[in-house]
Amino acid sequence: MAALKRFLRTLFLRWEAVLELAFGQQNNPVVNLGALGWYFFWIAAGTGIYLYIFFDTGITNAYASVEYMTHDQWYAAGVMRSLHRYSSDALVVVVFLHILREFSLDRLRGRRFFAWITGVPTLWLIYICGISGYWLIWDKLAQYIAIATTEWLDTLPFFGEPIANNFLNSTTLGNRFFTLMVFIHIFAPLFLLFLMWLHIQRHARGRVNPPRSLAVGTAITLLALSLVYPAVSQGPADLDTVPATLQLDWFYLLAYPLLDVVPGGKLWLILVGGTLFLALLPWVPPLKPTPVAVVSLDNCNGCGRCVEDCPFSAITMEPRSDGLAFDTQAVVLADNCMSCGICAGACPTSTPFRRARELIPGIELPDHSIAGLREKTVAAAARLNGARRVVVYACEKAGAEVLGGPDAQVITMPCVAMLPPAFIDFALSRRLADGVMLAGCAEGDCYFRLGDEWTRQRLAGQRDPYLRSRVPRERLVTSWLPAVSTRRRQHALSQFIDALRALPTADNERTR
Repeated sequence: MAALKRFLRTLFLRWEAVLELAFGQQNNPVVNLGALGWYFFWIAAGTGIYLYIFFDTGITNAYASVEYMTHDQWYAAGVMRSLHRYSSDALVVVVFLHILREFSLDRLRGRRFFAWITGVPTLWLIYICGISGYWLIWDKLAQYIAIATTEWLDTLPFFGEPIANNFLNSTTLGNRFFTLMVFIHIFAPLFLLFLMWLHIQRHARGRVNPPRSLAVGTAITLLALSLVYPAVSQGPADLDTVPATLQLDWFYLLAYPLLDVVPGGKLWLILVGGTLFLALLPWVPPLKPTPVAVVSLDNCNGCGRCVEDCPFSAITMEPRSDGLAFDTQAVVLADNCMSCGICAGACPTSTPFRRARELIPGIELPDHSIAGLREKTVAAAARLNGARRVVVYACEKAGAEVLGGPDAQVITMPCVAMLPPAFIDFALSRRLADGVMLAGCAEGDCYFRLGDEWTRQRLAGQRDPYLRSRVPRERLVTSWLPAVSTRRRQHALSQFIDALRALPTADNERTR
């Protein structure tokens, strides 16, 4: 399993690096797979509502109403039908890629299981929505799907009479059965939307919209595809004849040709077994538990910054329990905490300048303490002996360990947003280094979701805690890159060191 994850992770990271050259980091489609899934859902839902205005739910008139939309009103309803089809196909693609990518990046085990386990049933609902939609057109493809589906369902021991009998000939199929399919196709997306909402409930500020430029470009691409290659029907259904040739939508109908070679009952076992296997992946193998954030009430003033910055809604503010003169205190929800340390980076008491008493902030990770981070900073600075000395604070997932050497010492942490901005001031003002580099995951693709965004805002003075204005910005550089971009990371460090050579050394500044 670990080897498979490494293989897929390498593929995705390299694919991501290539697409970054074309789209940039922020608009990289690979980074925005989850948001694109929401985007395609809303396109499919919006166009579906428009199409329903002109759709005749009677079984004898359904095909005719779809043909009217496709040909007589091709400029509006016809385009909407094509957008509905292609956005639905795109939804399947991005959902599968999203699943594979999250699996490869190991974003499913431990306390992150909730998003995964709620995402698995969405697959079934997506297919129910799509396949039931093909029935409504009631062309030859719909006829094939209807007969194959009902015969497949009849292999289950749930029905008193074979439901495939409804499709023996044209006289056996009534409007009530067709109305049932309309009901399914309308209400299944509502259940799908509920599951999608549930899927992101443990994600604070869940990203459901792709960047504007990516959304516009995607919409233009879908529109162009709809105009150049519009979706059309495959002739009216006729239960008295068997369709000879059909064009399948392989995104939704991949399993149907298997029914010709695999017995229906066995195919059910394969699909149900595959679903159970997917659902159990967060515990195969189980992730070793990591210590969650702890609150020191003696140092917590109830400011709520940790709550604002937590990417996983793992902290709440509760009434004070220790009698101190503050209204609230931070409380960690252990089941939600991902041990990223971003809360420690947000705490105003996480300052390395504190010397009067022991450095214990209001909230921190017990195995990555702020006091320990200060000790690592001092120790790393002592090991520097290059012409220009750089301390690199790096995310453990960023692959920045390759930057270590006489000119640069790397200090890793779960997420670079765990670093309070005061540490940058500390390293530079105390002459521990000539420059500081922050190395994190690719922009918009933080392993802990919001670490890169919060760090950029803190450095820009847009989010507490701010980086002090006295800190010379020319001695600070950030590097947001995928873990596989080691050469680019090394090049960025080399450029930074070259830029530092044009500045006075820390020792020279001290004597001036």
